[in-house]
Amino acid sequence: MTEPFTGRLLVASPHLLDGNFDRSVVFVIEHSAEGAIGVVINRPSTTAVSDALPEWRDQASEPPVVFIGGPVNPSAAICLASSSGSVDVDGTDGLRLLQQGLGIVDLERAPGDMPVALAGLRVFAGYAGWSPGQLEGEIEAGAWFVVDTMPGDVLSARPQRLWHDVLHRQPGTISAIANFPSELSQN
Repeated sequence: MTEPFTGRLLVASPHLLDGNFDRSVVFVIEHSAEGAIGVVINRPSTTAVSDALPEWRDQASEPPVVFIGGPVNPSAAICLASSSGSVDVDGTDGLRLLQQGLGIVDLERAPGDMPVALAGLRVFAGYAGWSPGQLEGEIEAGAWFVVDTMPGDVLSARPQRLWHDVLHRQPGTISAIANFPSELSQN
């Protein structure tokens, strides 16, 4: 297995023909020899967090809607949150740290029971999943660009711009792909 992609972004290349991931940006939650799990961070739905999980509405980042996290188990909810300070928790207090300042929230807990103050959160319905070796094969085939996550990506207030913005900030020729037309007839 290559170096784990946990905590990084997968940005769909224009050659990725799967409609579930067209121009998507996926935050990789976990990547190991057993496979990978991530959530699409640039697909807001029309369902308000206040409708789906009213107790969490005050913590929801803009836009305060549930996001379509991926095609796997769309009835499952995954919640990612940023903390307002340094945090070192192991998940027993309702927050499992993924990287500094960002973790998975246990939505079964009450917002007031969190071990730290949350600066914002995003709820995802469903997720993206890959079996062992599948993601590596897709990357090798040119379906995904693997890039570093920047602060603010996961909870971006402008999620529809993430595909363009993440590609545009990359060095070299990858940045030019940000201007790739969604329809070749627009070229």
